[in-house]
Amino acid sequence: MNRADITELHYITGIANLPSILRHGILSHTLAERLAHDSVAMPEIQERRSNKRIPGARPLHEYANLYFDAHNPMLSRCRARNDEICVLRIDPAVMDQADVIVTDRNAAADLVRFWPLQDGLAVVNRERVFARYWTHPDDFYEERRHKAEKCAEVLVPIV
Repeated sequence: MNRADITELHYITGIANLPSILRHGILSHTLAERLAHDSVAMPEIQERRSNKRIPGARPLHEYANLYFDAHNPMLSRCRARNDEICVLRIDPAVMDQADVIVTDRNAAADLVRFWPLQDGLAVVNRERVFARYWTHPDDFYEERRHKAEKCAEVLVPIV
């Protein structure tokens, strides 16, 4: 993927969190836990994320996670809460901050790789991340892999 392919990043959150986001900004999981908030995250996924540390860097929960494309399996899993969630469009200039990490798939996934920004963008598969569909009805493993890749992330350190 090229930097020019990224016109915006996305943050999926509860609408109830907007006043706090306007006051404090988008927070890492670690900082958000200190405030009352409406989590849209799945507890089992957060458990996996809590046990991950980015090689040579911080624990995963010390980063704000942004998606290249909000039309992804995470948003699909929140479908029952459509009236309670929103997608914030984030200026890609946030990637210019120090120590930003890019993942080649959802950071909670098995086999995820973490990269410094430029290296990560070169590895992320643009066609798969921006694909309209991630379903592969005849191939369970391909669908699982594509779902994870569709959720590739930009991780911004926030402590």
